[in-house]
Amino acid sequence: MKFVEEIVVEEFLPTFRSLLAEALRERGLTQNEVADLLGISQSAVSKYVHGEVERNDRLLESDSIRELVDRLADGLAEGRVSPVEALIETEVLVRELEQGGAIADLHAEAVPDLAAYEDAFSVHDPDSRLRAAGRVRASVRRGLRIVENTEGFAGLIPAVGSNLVEALSDAETIEDVAGVPGRILAVRGRPTIPGEPEFGVSQHVATVLLTARAAGSDARGALNLRYDPDTVAALESAGLVAVEFDPRTDLEEALPAALAEAPDAEVLYQTGAMGIEPIVYVLGPDAPTVAERVRAVAHG
Repeated sequence: MKFVEEIVVEEFLPTFRSLLAEALRERGLTQNEVADLLGISQSAVSKYVHGEVERNDRLLESDSIRELVDRLADGLAEGRVSPVEALIETEVLVRELEQGGAIADLHAEAVPDLAAYEDAFSVHDPDSRLRAAGRVRASVRRGLRIVENTEGFAGLIPAVGSNLVEALSDAETIEDVAGVPGRILAVRGRPTIPGEPEFGVSQHVATVLLTARAAGSDARGALNLRYDPDTVAALESAGLVAVEFDPRTDLEEALPAALAEAPDAEVLYQTGAMGIEPIVYVLGPDAPTVAERVRAVAHG
């Protein structure tokens, strides 16, 4: 009898830690600094870096593990990611790999008799919606870090504030959309994010995203900006399709009408009306992609 958690401890953990320790050392950190960040001893770091710890070849070939290692190494080395944030993102990846990735494959090989029970239940997919929610929150966090470090973003925040959101794949209501509690506001020329991402906290931007999805968009991320014709032009120059909608009409009518004209649009904007602030909405497959699109056109 072998639990999937044993695969994590025996195979994933030494492989992942050794890759991350190597990546941090390559970025100029000392063994002491790496040990502090990873919460392990300096001697353990030395063993990881010098190849004295056995690593799993299957996990070494995983693109998702390699991508996370590189992203976390950059963030930890630059101080943009805390050890706790790195832990959360790693936990999310572990859950994904347990669900149907390399860890699940290793567990299935270790306990082949489990296959006989897969029709009745999936040991590798408990509480899958909770795992999906964790992945979405982690994705919004990554997007928010991009926003925080985007020069000139504060100047793009509208008077009502901005919000960066991401929806679950089967989202139906705002309770299925994660965003910032409150709004992202400009304080002393810097974007200020009031709290950790939560579900159900964005009324307006989440509604825009859900309405766009209901009208045929496959976007799962959205961010609202202050309207400026130069911003819309810059987004179009970056290769995004923009379409204007009527702010005087209910969103449930205005957005489907606009998307009917431009089904591929990922920039939705309105130029204002009596008592209505003009706004630009940037859509994308996830929160980090949306944030990167905005960063590409932001200016100081």
